[in-house]
Amino acid sequence: MKKALIVWGGWDGHQPKEVGELCADILRTQDFEVMLSHDLAALTEQDLNTFSLLVPIWTMGEISQDQVKAVAKAVESGLGVGGCHGGMCDAFRGSPEWHFITGAQWVSHPGDDGVEYDVHITDHSHPITAGLSDFKVKSEQYYLHTDPANKVLATTKFPVADGPHVPNGECHIPVVFTRLYGKGKVFYCALGHQAATIASGEPYEIMKRGLAWAAR
Repeated sequence: MKKALIVWGGWDGHQPKEVGELCADILRTQDFEVMLSHDLAALTEQDLNTFSLLVPIWTMGEISQDQVKAVAKAVESGLGVGGCHGGMCDAFRGSPEWHFITGAQWVSHPGDDGVEYDVHITDHSHPITAGLSDFKVKSEQYYLHTDPANKVLATTKFPVADGPHVPNGECHIPVVFTRLYGKGKVFYCALGHQAATIASGEPYEIMKRGLAWAAR
């Protein structure tokens, strides 16, 4: 049986406990044994090489050098990483190494929560997005700084909400992407401001497939 470690915490506005429990349920439906921890110490106290997947759900906060190095070493050796929204790519703003592992860092969400926008599937052959059509969401629309090496599976078009970015014209920002870090597979979905955002429909299916895909 594959094992997954979910570490949750950080800013409460992203409902880390609820998102963690939802991800645990998603993984259990796919026969994962799941360990949930509300303490980043698990990253060094647990042998990460015994896990198939790490799911970080920790908006902002701080990670120690020992902890991020333990994650980097394990992912380089094959540990998968999968997550969503700020819990993975607005985590540990002071750790460039974390950003390099995960492939992106949050910058802004013009209009804040409640913006309606389209998610465009750009890769219909990848197992995470195969068979899915474009869909609408009403949530935060993440503007990310991303690694150009990421394999982008879905995007959203900016601008939707008015703001100081508008004079730059239209651009497409990744919503779903994958990447490799050494032997480890990395999956990210920018949706998931709160648990309800990814609890059904296409976002749920993307999370279900993405977490399974990333696991070694």
